[in-house]
Amino acid sequence: MRDISLRSWPWLSLGLAGVVLAPVLVVLAHVGADTDGLWAHLAATTLPRAIANTVGLVVLVGSGTLVIGTATAWLVTMTRFPGRRLVEWALLLPLAVPAYVMAYTYTDLLQFAGPVQSALRGWFGWRRGDYWFPEIYSLGGAAFVLTFVLYPYVYVLARATFLGQSACALEVARTLGRTGFGIFTSVALPLARPALVAGVGFVIMETLADFGAVRFFEVQTFTTAIYATWTATGDIAATSALASCLIGAVGLLVVLERVSRGAGRVTHSTQRYTTLPTARLTGVRAAAALAVTTVPILIGFVLPAAVLIGLLWGAETWVPWPRFVQLVANTVSVGLLAACVVVPLAIALTAAMRTGARARPLHRVAAKAVNLGYATPGVVIAIGVVVVIGWVDHALGALGVERLVLGGSLAALMYAYLVRFYAVAAEPVASGFHSIRPSIEAAARVLGAAGPRVWLRVHLPLLRPAVLAAAILVLVDVMKELPATLLLRPFNFDTLAVEAFQLARTERLDEAALPALVIVLAGLAPVVLLSRMMGQSRAGAAPVRV
Repeated sequence: MRDISLRSWPWLSLGLAGVVLAPVLVVLAHVGADTDGLWAHLAATTLPRAIANTVGLVVLVGSGTLVIGTATAWLVTMTRFPGRRLVEWALLLPLAVPAYVMAYTYTDLLQFAGPVQSALRGWFGWRRGDYWFPEIYSLGGAAFVLTFVLYPYVYVLARATFLGQSACALEVARTLGRTGFGIFTSVALPLARPALVAGVGFVIMETLADFGAVRFFEVQTFTTAIYATWTATGDIAATSALASCLIGAVGLLVVLERVSRGAGRVTHSTQRYTTLPTARLTGVRAAAALAVTTVPILIGFVLPAAVLIGLLWGAETWVPWPRFVQLVANTVSVGLLAACVVVPLAIALTAAMRTGARARPLHRVAAKAVNLGYATPGVVIAIGVVVVIGWVDHALGALGVERLVLGGSLAALMYAYLVRFYAVAAEPVASGFHSIRPSIEAAARVLGAAGPRVWLRVHLPLLRPAVLAAAILVLVDVMKELPATLLLRPFNFDTLAVEAFQLARTERLDEAALPALVIVLAGLAPVVLLSRMMGQSRAGAAPVRV
């Protein structure tokens, strides 16, 4: 079996990398093609606004998530206050709320006819124009929503770093006269810089890729400009020119993140770990810590969930039950089908990487390149998939097939999901492989198991939790995916995400509440998985007890 894996590794890695990267490469290949003046018009009208809004959004969301994620992670890790055990996992809950769903809820809450402004006018007797209130349909509104949806990316990595920090280093800082805040700024924060940079990098990539929230708030960014150009003109050259700017920004972000980390590593000089020296907070300080850690939960999860439940409760009309059942069936079916496509490929390539230790550098690069699809916005992937599928259908037509085979089918949708979410499945599978000790495989071979029997009796049973986690993550991400599904879904085939988006765009927020609430409930599954992993101990024999 090892020989088979080694022989198949180069072809498997290169072939899968080519398949995954094809949509992105196709988009880039059309850059510079003749657009009959359309690109010049876009460069003069659309591009400046898209650049300004995208940069502003990245700066606001990146800085906001850095502050919130770092502060909350430090407080729940290094201090003790009433309610800490609850908020340390509840801070992950906003991950369950897609940005476009949160956009709907805060629009209903904060718009002129919403309950907040209506209450203010009722209390003070104000009329339109008598008072100032932040405009939710704005760049600031989009940044507000994205910040409280995405800060958990920074929180997770910052908390993991703070949990793994050396208690000895903190004690040395105390003996040198540093206090709590001084230890944080002079010791913990510099050591956590690589994790914070990685977390903000994830946030920025998600911000660049967001489509639903910015489209709903009528903020023109690269993703909305790409979508509008493609749906209005169908010009692949002009659309590719816009998409290449976005891909270039994502690529530059990845390079800067790698360069910022450099070759340096943070390691401990001892393998002995002790309980972190946490500080017990009481009185006003405890109340302040609880407030700081609770506000992001209230804004990022509790309020949106409450608004959705309120809209659902007070709705005069709901999505008809037969259509709702069909929407759920469509959403679950494409999620399960995507998991059945993506996860086995992730297992195969990860296994080939594990056994093909002597593979050439090119193949290793190819194995890493397949993860780039997750950093590519779904709208760009969808356009690339349309072109690639069109080429395949054209080739089949030349062979005598008289109808479209792949265009407008679930196959095109599955292809986009493979490109977009391969990395989501590969990470837990790779972690599962790393947890299998070589001695277990050696013992199985000594007992007579060889070739496929080792995989069936040893590897697959041990990989079951990792495979299940990968399948759940892919399923939930597919359920929440909007732009690729919106562009590539078959005719008259809608999912919960598409239905919620279309209803909200036509101001039928009460009808959008039901599909949106189901998406939020489904999003709780990966949050539970992540909270369980976060509950693991720092290095050493015993879990952290604070």
